[in-house]
Amino acid sequence: MARLEGKVAIVTGASKGIGAAIAEKLAEEGAATVVNYATSDADAQNVVSRITARGGRATAVKADVSKLADIRRLFDSAVTEFGKVDVLVNNAGVYEPRPLEAVDEHNFDWQFDVNVKGVYFVAQAAAQAFGERGGSIVNISSVASLSPRANLSVYSATKAAVDAFTQSLAWELGPKKILVNSILPGATETEGFAAMAGSAEMKPNAISQTPLGRIGVPRDIANVVAFLASDDAAWITGQMIPVSGGFR
Repeated sequence: MARLEGKVAIVTGASKGIGAAIAEKLAEEGAATVVNYATSDADAQNVVSRITARGGRATAVKADVSKLADIRRLFDSAVTEFGKVDVLVNNAGVYEPRPLEAVDEHNFDWQFDVNVKGVYFVAQAAAQAFGERGGSIVNISSVASLSPRANLSVYSATKAAVDAFTQSLAWELGPKKILVNSILPGATETEGFAAMAGSAEMKPNAISQTPLGRIGVPRDIANVVAFLASDDAAWITGQMIPVSGGFR
């Protein structure tokens, strides 16, 4: 029997990259999966199609996690479609490196609205949806929360906030049988990474600082999420787990 058979998972920001890999892995493990997206319906539907082609169950739901009304609609849609929610993967996030002098109010607010406000209120909705059964919240943070680099001051701060949420909510929600953990990816080969200005120069630098000699791929992250979402991880909560090939 698959590890997540009978569970229902919501994955935010799941239309591509790490989120898409997570959604597909959870479905492979038996979970009915809600593929959340903010803009690209076509990409989200492609993820759903790949899942259902392999015999899995999935649906796509458009919702901007920085908006509370959208978050409520996301969870209402999940319960309407699959009857419950057992797992939340807080993956939706934005990333725009800028030096201090180039950060403006819009850039600052955009990153905090999605990466911090979104993560917090989606977790709030998940805790309510889990009910007495309990559940698992997996927050996708970043090694930038531990080792901030130049031009990443705002992004690193958002991910440090995610890790603080993880530790505090693990204490608060533990009595309700809800596990809360963070995964901290390093540089990962995604569409967003490839499109980012300077990525061609960043990649060999990241590889040189990674003991395992490569940058990550989305499946590396998805495999660990599937473990944390399963009953195999029932004694793990409040942890920040780097999944980065040793890069810090």
